[in-house]
Amino acid sequence: MKKVLVVMTVAIALTVTLGTVHAADQPLPTAGQTAPTFTLPSQDGSQIALDSFHGKWVVLYFYPKDMTSGCTIEAHNFQRDQAKFDAANAVVLGVSVDTPDSHKQFCTKEGLTFRLLADPQHKVVDEYGSLGHFGPMTIANRNTFLIDPNGKIVKVWTKVDPSHHSEEVLTALSEQKK
Repeated sequence: MKKVLVVMTVAIALTVTLGTVHAADQPLPTAGQTAPTFTLPSQDGSQIALDSFHGKWVVLYFYPKDMTSGCTIEAHNFQRDQAKFDAANAVVLGVSVDTPDSHKQFCTKEGLTFRLLADPQHKVVDEYGSLGHFGPMTIANRNTFLIDPNGKIVKVWTKVDPSHHSEEVLTALSEQKK
């Protein structure tokens, strides 16, 4: 029994180590570009259009999967800082390839009040250069775009550290508003 557990543990470790996220199919939009527009369903089933936030700052963050450790940490931190984003006239939108039902469960379980957008067809994730693969799974790479009130991308983060990212975005938002 011990040999089987050791082999399984090694196999899992190799899968995690070797199962790296592959690069996106499309290039990432860059600072200075107009943010690609889209409409996606949120956790409550309503259709959310990026254009509807004209006049507000938008934190558009892509994340791999609902209810996983890194994604939960990142979402909790955005939720913790929600009042600061509100005060800065900024809206937080999370996007993954999960379904609206998955987002609804994630929001309910974790107490999330900001919008999570579902892109199971990978259209927006790909358009933002954030389509990735983890082994056989298609996921969104952990990238964030700060979009100004006129719809221009002002900052892009790739491969973010979910434990500190909300603070990084708030700092950049504060610097942009000076």
